[in-house]
Amino acid sequence: MTEDDFRSYVAAFNANDFDGFGRFYADDVIFELGGSKRIVGRENILAFYREVKAHIVEVVTPLDVIVTPTRIAMHCRTTFETFKDWPDFEIWPTMAGDKRDVETIAMYEVDPARDCFTHIRGARFKP
Repeated sequence: MTEDDFRSYVAAFNANDFDGFGRFYADDVIFELGGSKRIVGRENILAFYREVKAHIVEVVTPLDVIVTPTRIAMHCRTTFETFKDWPDFEIWPTMAGDKRDVETIAMYEVDPARDCFTHIRGARFKP
């Protein structure tokens, strides 16, 4: 996977193109959000993001990207703007009008034979 491929993934994510960014996930991909959430499987990750994006506009801006044949590391700024109240969101309670900017470090394991992510780990670098 090239850096251009990865940036296409981020662009599809930001555009809410679920088919576009979902194609980068292996069927059995593991997604870990720090210690707060672990999701297994492409369809479960997409279901999670469908719910998130029904309440929040999430925009990822890569600041640094490092690509190797089997790993991608990204330092990014993510902006979350809530447009629909979600007081029971498991990551943090949020209400319409809330805005958060966070910096995250994410590590993607890539299966070069399938050209997809098999494990994604992300954690906040700065709140």
